[in-house]
Formats: sequence, C-alpha cells, structure tokens
Amino acid sequence: MAGRKREVLEIAGRAVPISNPDKLYFPAAGITKLDLVRYYLAVAEGALRGVRDRPMALKRYVEGAEGEFFFQKRAPASRPPWVDVVELRFPSGRTAQEVVVRDAAQLAWVVNLGCIDLNPHPVRAGDLEHPDELRVDLDPVPGVGWDDLRRVALLAGAVLREHGLVGWPKTSGSRGLHVYARIAPRWTFREVRAAALALAREVERRAPALATSRWWKEERHGVFVDYNQNARDRTVASAYSVRPTPDARVSAPLTWAEVPDCDPADFTVRTVPARFERLGDPASGIDEAVGSLDALLELSARQRAAGLGEAPWPPHHPRTPDEPPRAPPSRRRGARRQPQG
Repeated sequence: MAGRKREVLEIAGRAVPISNPDKLYFPAAGITKLDLVRYYLAVAEGALRGVRDRPMALKRYVEGAEGEFFFQKRAPASRPPWVDVVELRFPSGRTAQEVVVRDAAQLAWVVNLGCIDLNPHPVRAGDLEHPDELRVDLDPVPGVGWDDLRRVALLAGAVLREHGLVGWPKTSGSRGLHVYARIAPRWTFREVRAAALALAREVERRAPALATSRWWKEERHGVFVDYNQNARDRTVASAYSVRPTPDARVSAPLTWAEVPDCDPADFTVRTVPARFERLGDPASGIDEAVGSLDALLELSARQRAAGLGEAPWPPHHPRTPDEPPRAPPSRRRGARRQPQG
C-alpha cells in the first residue's frame, strides 16, 4: 500500500504541510519522516533554544538517514512567506540568504526538507559578526574509548569554569561530546577562535596523553579538541539534533553530574521526548549564563609569548600571515620519506 503523499500539521498558528509523511527515514528503527517531525515538536522548547535566531545551513537527507546528504546554504526560493532569512557573508566574500528558525512551525518546515540534524551558526541574526557561543567539539580519534572522551569533557568544563565561563555539555549524537558556553557578542570570529585554541592547548597541556589540539590527523592522538569549529562559516549539530545513525541518536544536553556515566546509545528519538518531559532541558539556563572571553584571550597571549604561534585554519579560509604551512608535516617540502613496509 502506497504511503500518504502529504499531511498538514497545525503548528504555532501555521498550517505546515509534511510531504511523504510515511517515508522511512530510519529503516532499522522504524522511524518515519512524520515521526521525526513529531520528535522535534515534542522537544521544541529545547531544540529552539539551540537554533533560535541563528542562520542555519540546511543539511538535507532527502532519502532518509541511509541516503546521501547535501548542504544547502541558500534558503529555498519557494519557501513560505513566514519563513525568515538573513543574509550571511562567507569567508570567500560571497553572500547568501540562510534560513533563520524562530518558532516550532519554522522548525517543522525545515525538518520536512529532509534536515535530520540542525546546523546553526554561532551568531544571532541581529549581529552576524560577533558570535555569542563558544563551541568545544571533542572528537575522538579511531580506537579511543568513551571513558577517555568523558574525562576530556570534564577537564574542558573545568578549564572553562576557571576562565569565567559556564560550560553546557551534550552528546554529539555521533562519536563525540560537545561543550558550549554562552559569551557576550563582543568578540570577532577570529578572537573567539583564538580563545578556543587557547582552551584546546590548555586541555592538552593538562592531559597530554588524553587530548590533542593538533589539526593534522597524522599528528593526533586521543581526543581532538577542535578549535576550528569556532571559525566563521563552521556549524555544529545543535542541541536535540537527531543524527543519521541506525538507531536515530540525539545530540542530548546533559548535566555535568551525568557526564561520567553517560552512554550515547541512551539518547534516541524514541527515548529523549520522555526524558525531556520528565526532566526538562538540562541546558535551560544557558541563555542566562553569558560570560566573557577576556580570561581565555589572556591565556592565548601567554601561550603566544611562550612560543605557541598560530595554528592551521580550515582550508576554505584565507591564509593569515602567521599561519603555519597548510599541509600535513609528512607532505611538506623537504619532509623525509618514510620507508615502506
């Protein structure tokens, strides 16, 4: 029997059509497109806290979680008149109008486009040049255990606290953990990235066997503290985002008390709505916990004075005068060939 072509939901005073609502988006878990939309509506308060007023790159899985995805930076021309946009400038100098989600109807509309996870920028639509969020993205290299990842997350939270910031942890929904900190929108992208790099280097200094700030994969070990997620035009899956895993895992906000024993498999489309209803949003206070980057930028200055210079930027960013070579050490001119076998 063929699935329905469309279902219309009444959300926030809007009629939001959901196309192909019975299409399986997560075959192994039996989760349909409409199930995904209803999940986001069940946790809308928390999901909107992560994306509200932020330009969003649309990461579209039109064939579901097992299909290919593509990033769409420009808002669809056929969008409804009640979907908001803002013009964003990229490192290349080009601009595009990106979607800005502000309510549950707009959230459902975005999910209907095939956006399984939500990827907002760390700025608000009212000030696109000054991020209000520092993002600590902890990415384990292959073979690193979950226990080590949790230890690094706890250490990152401690470094943030010591430098006047409140960290808000969450699972990434994939292999890692995230820690976000709200900051006053006073600093440029370059300054926020410098603060993130200083934090990454401090975490590495305190736990050199567990953590690394090295950009090149061939130099990494343990857990990579990805400072470049704070560069302009980088996005990270936001709180309550569903990830394209077979069991439909969720990027779930945690309390710090939960971090030492958390298991990412516990947080899925099936389980998180009940958790949200029972406990509320562990990150509910994030917008009131606005801090300063002054202490981390002072740490950055001390690190530079001690000889730690600039670190590599993402490849699509213009080169900076003090940036090291944009090639892995093994591929730089003059690098000694390693014997084979």
